[in-house]
Amino acid sequence: MRNLTITLNLDWMSALKAAGASAKESTYQGETLNFESASSFFGKLTERRWNMIHALQSDGGDVGVRELARRLGRDPSRIHQDAAILIELGLLEKSDSGSLRCPFKDIHVDMHLGSRVA
Repeated sequence: MRNLTITLNLDWMSALKAAGASAKESTYQGETLNFESASSFFGKLTERRWNMIHALQSDGGDVGVRELARRLGRDPSRIHQDAAILIELGLLEKSDSGSLRCPFKDIHVDMHLGSRVA
């Protein structure tokens, strides 16, 4: 299984360079998803989307959209919309049959919020 670290770094070039340096390691170091701002992070990763990720991590296999909607008590069309965003971010994967899965065993959020010095 794969591991993911989600970071918040305004300097996306530095984040990209750090990810590239980590990729040069001979052993798997995990993957990184960076957001440039807190608003972008919280705008994309809402509570309902985190619930979807958690449900799919707990299941460990592929789950159909309707089944996931049933488990979460949500409308299938909303699950489909949220899944499209999570797939675009790389947090979920969709099979040829349309079922969803989370490829990450562990997701770690590394975020520092504070005032910037001018």
